[in-house]
Amino acid sequence: MSADPNCIFCKIVAGQIPSRKVHEDDELLVFHDIAPWAPVHVLIIPKQHIATMYDTHDGHAGMLGRMASLAPKLMRDLGVTNGFRIVVNTGRDGMQEVQHVHMHVMGGPRPWAKG
Repeated sequence: MSADPNCIFCKIVAGQIPSRKVHEDDELLVFHDIAPWAPVHVLIIPKQHIATMYDTHDGHAGMLGRMASLAPKLMRDLGVTNGFRIVVNTGRDGMQEVQHVHMHVMGGPRPWAKG
């Protein structure tokens, strides 16, 4: 599995930086965002370092599908039952801040701080 020693998310995966984990398996890690936009705001990341969605390929389809299908289960487990939002930012114009593929999953009562 590839990792970038300068990537904050790779450091979280490696346990070098603490996080409030929600879910972990062989392929994915889910943790609470440190600057949440919504009452419930988690990030789903692949453990493998993939910088942007531009760097994904057909071989990543299963992992990307698992990320999307995990979101509703996590939201239910976290008490979000009236809807949620999924956001994947890609590249500079897409406002991607951390160069490691990640899915924001946000829910809870409105109004939210952003989004």
